[in-house]
Order: sequence, then C-alpha cells, then structure tokens
Amino acid sequence: MDVVLPCLDEAEALPWVLERIPSGWRAIVVDNGSTDGSADIARSLGAHVLHEPRRGFGAACHAGLTAATADVVCFCDCDASLDPARLPAIAGLVLDGSADLVLGRRRPVTRHAWPLHARLANLELARLIHRRTGLRLHDLGPMRAARRRPLLALNLTDRRSGYPLQMLVRAADAGWQVMETDVPYRPRTGRSKVTGTWRGTWQAVRDMRAVLAERPAAGKVHAETPRGAGR
Repeated sequence: MDVVLPCLDEAEALPWVLERIPSGWRAIVVDNGSTDGSADIARSLGAHVLHEPRRGFGAACHAGLTAATADVVCFCDCDASLDPARLPAIAGLVLDGSADLVLGRRRPVTRHAWPLHARLANLELARLIHRRTGLRLHDLGPMRAARRRPLLALNLTDRRSGYPLQMLVRAADAGWQVMETDVPYRPRTGRSKVTGTWRGTWQAVRDMRAVLAERPAAGKVHAETPRGAGR
C-alpha cells in the first residue's frame, strides 16, 4: 500500500507519524515548501520524499497520488492528529469491496482536539455535501482510501483546500459507494495552517463552496466506477 502524507513544516510530528506506518507500506511524504527540515527528517526515517513547489494542500496530495503505484492509495494528515496504524482497517474496506471510497470520521479523544469553529465548519460542509450529492456524511475525512486508477480517472483539478471535497463530489457523481468509519482524532502537533484560525477555516469553506458548485457535464461521467461500487 502507498500512503500519501502532504507535509508543510511538520518536523515535530513526522517521527511519530512515520513510525506508525504499517509494516510493508510505503510512506510518500510530499513536502510543500517546508522550512523546518521536514523533508530531510522524512527521508532519514525511510519515507519516499517528493517536493511539490506549488503551494496548496491539493497540490501536495495530487503529487503524491500521481507518484503512487499501489492498487489502493491512502491519504493521511501529517500532523499526528490521526494514527496511521488505523489505515489497514480503512484500506481493508476498499479491498473487500465494501466501498469504493472510505473516509475516516474523526472522533475527538479530547475536547481540545477539534476547535469549535472547525467543528461548526465541518457541520456546514456536511449539510452542503448532502444537498449536492445526496450523501449523508458527518465528516470530510482527511484519512481516506480508494483505488489508485479510478482516483486518477476522476481528473481532480483543485489544488487548494477543496481537493478532498472535489474527490468526494466527483466520486459521488460517478456512482461510487462511499463509506465512513470512526477514527480517533487527537490534538495536532504544531499549529494548523487551516483550522488554527477562524480566517483559515472559513477560507477553506469558501474554497469548498466553489467545488460544491460544480456540476457534472451533461451525458458524461467523471470516472470509471471502481470494482465493488454499488454494493
């Protein structure tokens, strides 16, 4: 399995994150302009390191996806808020055909793990996602898994905060089976680039509203339906 880990100044979190990658899996750390030595740390710990010069969460994620070679690709934040040891359970639901896209629904382990403004933004996104796609979800799910070739066929274009949402919307438009499963959510190591401030959070929401405004082209499907869809 390949695990894409978008990274921007996560030197403090990387050792814990990388030691939790399942044995035999490949960690693809995509450095997005770090100035704290994150890339060197990741490389020294055995990760496959890429450099993505275009700033943006989506740019880093997509660079990792295009570099992946495994049948199933996972995505995970690189800030130690999510435990990569949980990834086999996420990927397993794709491998056994239970779902085509599996999202880890964040369940905070402490009151401080998820700031109130970020939770409110997430609730609003869940409402908008349901209105746009019909999917009843609770979380956008930064820990996720899907098959690589169908993911690439979605032709994702967002390179900022809207990338995870665009993946979900286009998967829904293509008839994929989407599933949530609970994962523990811990206080992140370091300050968030998005949810650390009200301004950052609502900027991300604004980016995502633009994605939700997308409509599939008439008579076209964005991507192939993966094996197991519709079950």
